[in-house]
Amino acid sequence: MRRAAPLLCLLAVAAAPAYGQESTTRIRGTIVSLEGNLLTVATAAENRRVTLSDGFRVVTVVKSDLSKIGPGTYVGSAAILQPDGTLRAREVHIFPEAMRGTGEGHRPYDLGPQSTMTNGTVDASGPVESVGGQVLTLKYKDGEKKIVVSKDTPVVLYELGDAKALVPGAHVYIIAQRAADGGLSTARVTVGKNGLALPM
Repeated sequence: MRRAAPLLCLLAVAAAPAYGQESTTRIRGTIVSLEGNLLTVATAAENRRVTLSDGFRVVTVVKSDLSKIGPGTYVGSAAILQPDGTLRAREVHIFPEAMRGTGEGHRPYDLGPQSTMTNGTVDASGPVESVGGQVLTLKYKDGEKKIVVSKDTPVVLYELGDAKALVPGAHVYIIAQRAADGGLSTARVTVGKNGLALPM
């Protein structure tokens, strides 16, 4: 197995194909096995086999909280559009500084009807107290979004990991590329550390 390189190397992998391209598919599940470079993941529907590309990267996810988020923090949030037009967070993930800019922007997501993903920089005022939780204003190149984060919203932090984290039973989130023959491959695996179930 290959060890992950320094986190700076994740930028090239994480930025380009990771969000929403037609040739990609998101896989969420738990690891069944890792044999050579072939990762088998049990999803809600079936087992999926994913080939790990040469030099693949591993990012681990650990629990965190809103106290780790302040003005200028680069974060992402999967959220659900509410009838009143507000966005209510399903989760918030904090990027380390070396991953600033990853997937920047606002786009549809796949965590249910009216779900979105927003990655951006927290406004200079930081989290603002509001009825029903705190409000994060995330700024990105083409605009900004306000996202309501309740006290029960999972908040997690990305960290550098390596292939040792890819053990049976570990929860993973993979954005895989689909080849013309239907085969799946990826250059990055996001895995919950110490059994953490991934909220994204």
